[in-house]
Amino acid sequence: MTDYKALYAQKLTSADAVAEQVQSNWLFGMDTGPSQTPAIMSAVANKIRNSDITGVKVQTLLDVYPYEFYADETLKGKMTGYSWFSSGGARKAVNAGYADLLPTYYRDIPRHIRVEYEYDAFCVSVSPMDSHGYFSLANNGSYAEAMMDKAKRIFVEVNDQQPRCLCGTQIHVSQVDAIVEFNHELPVLPPVVIDETSRTIGNLIAEQIPDGACIQLGIGAIPDATGMALKAKHDLGIHTEMFTDSMVELIECGAVNNSKKQIHRGKSVTTFAYGSKRIYDYIDDNPAIEILPVDYVNDPEVICKNDNMISINAALEVDFFGQVCAESVGTKHMSGSGGQIDYVRGACQSRGGKSFIAFTSTAKGGTISKIKPILTPGAICTTSKNDVDYIVTEYGIAHLRGRSLGERTKQLIAIAHPDFRDELTFEAKKRGILI
Repeated sequence: MTDYKALYAQKLTSADAVAEQVQSNWLFGMDTGPSQTPAIMSAVANKIRNSDITGVKVQTLLDVYPYEFYADETLKGKMTGYSWFSSGGARKAVNAGYADLLPTYYRDIPRHIRVEYEYDAFCVSVSPMDSHGYFSLANNGSYAEAMMDKAKRIFVEVNDQQPRCLCGTQIHVSQVDAIVEFNHELPVLPPVVIDETSRTIGNLIAEQIPDGACIQLGIGAIPDATGMALKAKHDLGIHTEMFTDSMVELIECGAVNNSKKQIHRGKSVTTFAYGSKRIYDYIDDNPAIEILPVDYVNDPEVICKNDNMISINAALEVDFFGQVCAESVGTKHMSGSGGQIDYVRGACQSRGGKSFIAFTSTAKGGTISKIKPILTPGAICTTSKNDVDYIVTEYGIAHLRGRSLGERTKQLIAIAHPDFRDELTFEAKKRGILI
């Protein structure tokens, strides 16, 4: 019988010792958000900074730690970050020109990993080993299985604060090349302040959601406000990219029980979780939460199997065609495509399903309309005119799917801020869209 504790002890090492293995032109893969490895990455950055090693690349998705390869411009050429989806550090580095983007849909990342790249190491944070020699990848399904299949080496960072997910990806100690122990509190999202505008939008969306629906919510004030407005509903289900605090609230108040789902009945399905400590505590040893690979969870053909699938996502701007930009401000990079289009398509293919793209009507203190004749030059179209369904602001809901350009334009102007409606109407007439 294998002594897993002895095997663990044999592979236990320090972050600095792991960094000593690194050579020029290594490619690192890291998992999503709270499943990343800050101790190992800090040691690797220090090693590279003080050596002649060059050409090291690190791929991240939702960087939640202050990584030096995104913060220290002097590492350019020696250690470079590549972002699938950006948070603050990657966003700043990309816009400054010393990091790079990996444009893709979130669900396609496992395929890219298996087909496009050769990884020297996969780094992932895990919960403590169980009695059978398994580590839980905690709050993450994402693309870890693809990474474990492809990477030449697997380095795990054991953190006793990581939850143990009973229905999620596991890795056995025999698969691991090095173990680093680094106990620390997991990163959390700051509390979101829900203002009256967000509350109004949330209420408008909630009115469109029937009892028994299956929901996907993003992050931010509007999804949180929608979640609050759904507390009076019954028999809701969850199939979502990201598991959030508002979903825990809906489960604990009884609005969500997953009893009407066509697949994974009785379970909340997600590919990763990120929010407050409350989320991590809720996931821990909870058989009602399934954290599964993103190429399954975000597949529109899977999403649509649940009837009355409702997706709720955010945007930065939309044009008269209904083209949605959710990832850039003009040419300025903000985030990435993520899974928005997959949930738009999955919801629209679902029997009784609906997709909502929601945002406040203005930006910069009311000086800019988010509804525009054309997208800002350089803006990236995240959801196309052919996929868009419902657009929501605090002034109402525009149903664009199946509508003509003229009908779309009229509906969008009607939910724009009143201060901009005359200007938008003038532009629509100038372009020959309205008479």
